[in-house]
Amino acid sequence: MDYQAHLASPPGLSFLPGAATGANMQLIKGDRGGMLSMSDDSVMMKQVQATHAPDGREVDVAPLLHLVEDILNRATLQVEPPLLKKAGQAHAEMEEKNHQISYSIVLDALSYVIDRISCEIAYKALGGADAHGTTITILETLTSFQWDAKLVMTLAAFALHYGEFWLLAQIYSSNQLAKSMAILKQLPTILEHSGPLKPRFDALNKLIKAILEVTRSVVKFKELPPSYISQDVPALSAAMAHVPAAVYWTVRAIVACANQITLLTTMGHEYALTTTESWELSTLEHKLTNIHEHMRKELATCHQHIDEKRSLEEYKMLVDMFEMIHIDNMKVLKSLIYSKDDMQPLVDGSTKRRVTLEVLRRKNVLLLISDLNISHDELSILEQIYNESRIHTTRLDSQYEVIWIPVVDPSIVWTEAMHKQFETLQSTMPWYTVSHPSVIEKAVVRYIREKWHFRNKAILVVLDPQGRVVSPNAIHMMWIWGSNAFPFTSLREESLWREEAWRLELLVNGIDPMILNWIKDGKYIFLYGGDDVEWVRKFTNTARAVALASRIPLEMAYVGKSTKKELVRRVLATITVEKLSYFWQDPTMIWFFWTRLESMLFSKIQQGKLDDHDPMMLEIKKLLSYDKEGGWAVLSKGSNIISNGHGNTVLTTLVEYDLWKEEIPVKGFDLAYDDHHKKVHGVTYPCCRFEFPNTAGRIPEGMKCPECHRYMEKYTTFLCCHDEGHPTASPFRGEL
Repeated sequence: MDYQAHLASPPGLSFLPGAATGANMQLIKGDRGGMLSMSDDSVMMKQVQATHAPDGREVDVAPLLHLVEDILNRATLQVEPPLLKKAGQAHAEMEEKNHQISYSIVLDALSYVIDRISCEIAYKALGGADAHGTTITILETLTSFQWDAKLVMTLAAFALHYGEFWLLAQIYSSNQLAKSMAILKQLPTILEHSGPLKPRFDALNKLIKAILEVTRSVVKFKELPPSYISQDVPALSAAMAHVPAAVYWTVRAIVACANQITLLTTMGHEYALTTTESWELSTLEHKLTNIHEHMRKELATCHQHIDEKRSLEEYKMLVDMFEMIHIDNMKVLKSLIYSKDDMQPLVDGSTKRRVTLEVLRRKNVLLLISDLNISHDELSILEQIYNESRIHTTRLDSQYEVIWIPVVDPSIVWTEAMHKQFETLQSTMPWYTVSHPSVIEKAVVRYIREKWHFRNKAILVVLDPQGRVVSPNAIHMMWIWGSNAFPFTSLREESLWREEAWRLELLVNGIDPMILNWIKDGKYIFLYGGDDVEWVRKFTNTARAVALASRIPLEMAYVGKSTKKELVRRVLATITVEKLSYFWQDPTMIWFFWTRLESMLFSKIQQGKLDDHDPMMLEIKKLLSYDKEGGWAVLSKGSNIISNGHGNTVLTTLVEYDLWKEEIPVKGFDLAYDDHHKKVHGVTYPCCRFEFPNTAGRIPEGMKCPECHRYMEKYTTFLCCHDEGHPTASPFRGEL
């Protein structure tokens, strides 16, 4: 944004050096007429730059600025919140700073120069010197100082006059010495006419506010850490190029304010604010407001640069941290959650009290990482597994602790609604949680996203007692095997897979004891799903008729669909009314079934063994693909799975019962059904399809079709699921 675009002041008050505003531009003299002509701002800025010859000394002006702010805050006709901070708040802060900062060192070095400037301002005001000339004289007096020191010292010189004026005004009625001095300065008379003088004081207050804002900005530029930003950075070099003009106009405004106070004490209340003076004060206030706004934006750009550089440095430190060997997990946890010791960054889920990271020293720690939209289903199942692991305190799996780390986009403004959402989630969790998302630094969020591949779906990163990452995401292990997966290492994951087989318990374990009882009884079991009510009705009725004709004990259980929850609810209602089969009444169980099934796939992806010659994973991939295409059914006898097929092929096999029933006495029901299903399947259902949401984190680069065993074609689309509303990316389709 260009300063000139915001300039609504008359010629002669342009801010940018070199901005031509016409020949013979005029600068207001100060108070009593007379004009100083200059060709343009370029000439003026050359004159300002000529006064600047710093000798290299560095002055810490922050303590002096704090004192000046306190003086100006209290020295007003009526304390107004817009001027600075509220008096009570400022007083409390100043009391604290008085204990922390020694002002004597700064004042010992600068008091002589400040007094000299104060006298210069008063003398020039009484002598009727023009404001531009006075400003240049002040800058020449301060020639050996840096720009920020020039500005703060000039403001301190003004604060001496302004503070004395209002100190006498405030205490003259209660202090005889103050009363006598106030009379000399005509203060009683001035205060008696404070009503008519209010416009003058209001204009002064507004201008002083603008002066302070620009001064703070100039000081903030000087305080930027040189280790993160230097003059060769365009954002800072552009800003510093504007500082001389900002200092000039701020000192010029200070001179104008000092002139007003001097005229009041020398000429009395009868001296009216002229049109020219009023115009000058308002114009300067407008100019400084524009300058401050521009500097604020430049400062924000500089801070963004610093934040990015600091964040990159912290990110690299995190990367190095996880490559080091540590004696315990404290250094790693502090780097991830909170590096300082001045607060307790965790909340104990059982007591809801704040605690330090020490409660996690040398423990296995599971970092539950999610956004604020983690689902009730996920939390419900996790809580169940977590609580079960603590029933028997002697068990090894009770030796781990869970911490919820909410990841919030640092660029998003934190709102009250988000805060309530966070507190609601936090209150329901029995494990440790961070006290607030803000304790998670920007660099940590980046590390979580880039190194642990977090998108939006919850992950569970496992740290051992030394802080080493033993699993980048154990959420899949947790869903599949619960706390039996302890200590949740990648080696443990491999071991658990070696112990598994393609059996019905793998699909329903930990979900429903009813089906486990059917397995123990050796019954035939149809586990089926889909969202087509007509297909469900025809399938269940046909299956029951086949079982009756074959004289086999058959049970059926409907497990819904991974998406389209509303359609699933309609199917459940039909099953209930028509008593078609058994089903899970708790929707969380349906969610958990499909989450476990997807976790099996992602577990193999994470291990890099997705396309290994593994008959069990081929069947799991088929089942997930069938779910995307419609209905499906898995037939088992007890634990042993006989067949896994798409709804069309399964129903066709049952409908064509008469074609294979003669094989039952020879082959048995199991083999006769499976042989006919394979014939039907080979004709009507060639290949599979998969969809991975963009929130999934790790998405495979390539994938083989479980039907034809060739690499699948990969597409990227942006679809929208009807229930969840999440965009979908990277569908894989088998080659036809």
